[in-house]
Amino acid sequence: MKIAVVILNWNGKELLERFLPSVIAYSQHSAEIIIADNDSSDSSVEFLKQNYPQIRLIQNEKNLGFAKGYNVALKQVEADYYILLNSDIEVTENWIDGIIKLMESDKTIAACQPKILSYKNKNLFEYAGAAGGFIDKLGYPFCRGRIFQSVEEDNNQYDDIREIFWAAGACMFVRADYFHKIEGFDDDFFAHMEEIDLCWRFKNAGYKIFYYPYSTIYHVGGATLNKMSPQKTFLNFRNNLSLIYKNITQKQLRKVLLKRSILDFIAATTFIFSGGFSHFYAVIRAYIAFYKSLKQIKVKRKKITQIKVKGIYKKSIVKHYHFCKKKVFTQLSETDFL
Repeated sequence: MKIAVVILNWNGKELLERFLPSVIAYSQHSAEIIIADNDSSDSSVEFLKQNYPQIRLIQNEKNLGFAKGYNVALKQVEADYYILLNSDIEVTENWIDGIIKLMESDKTIAACQPKILSYKNKNLFEYAGAAGGFIDKLGYPFCRGRIFQSVEEDNNQYDDIREIFWAAGACMFVRADYFHKIEGFDDDFFAHMEEIDLCWRFKNAGYKIFYYPYSTIYHVGGATLNKMSPQKTFLNFRNNLSLIYKNITQKQLRKVLLKRSILDFIAATTFIFSGGFSHFYAVIRAYIAFYKSLKQIKVKRKKITQIKVKGIYKKSIVKHYHFCKKKVFTQLSETDFL
């Protein structure tokens, strides 16, 4: 069995200096470590060549973003399993073996994630992934351990191996052949929510996504694109619309898009008061970009068999969070997940 830890880097020399030693220390006996560089303009490449000549370096010709950057690089990596790892992550001892053993025990598991805690506050779950991702009936993503801006402390409340809806792109274990079978990430996403789209397509193809709590990593988060960036707002809204359109069943499609447009307009209006006009405009740009590319998205949709998949929360997480004051995952009823 061949395992490859693949780190996508873009202008992350300082992150590589800080976090690559832990990856090497706790991975080199289990996996090959590969850096895929997205045409960094800092001294990342020179740093790697000088300090880690034993590590394989794949150099993309330009910054292709997260989605296409990985797609291009992974076509050059022969392995049974890919471990897609952000450059701002500290791994821990034995973080690989348990997840691989789990995935080997069930060939229908296409992807899996470990427990993701905050590097800055190691008692807290990390925003992007936490203890496994889910999505509600209107396409809003959330996690066990994090619903919107409410992040929980890790008190071992999510120390169970279980099926989830999506695994975090910050640290995703994925079967290489399944990844290529469904044509990898959607290149057009560039960055943000591409892992949710990938996992939804896995589920539509009949595969499972899992969470494994006995592997722990610590994630800085927001190291490449700050959460206050209007560009991040644009990508999140545009890509969320795209993944909904591609993956949801025909019966639900029109109703969901209508309700989402109303809620997104409300969210955009609140941005004027909380985040400035640039974030309001980012939401408007996201809708314009989505409808401009709808013809291409329809072509992608036709390649996917949309089915009723397990793990979608059949209530509105927005309503339950803001009006019913359900701020943590354990307050949600398990019977409300399809």
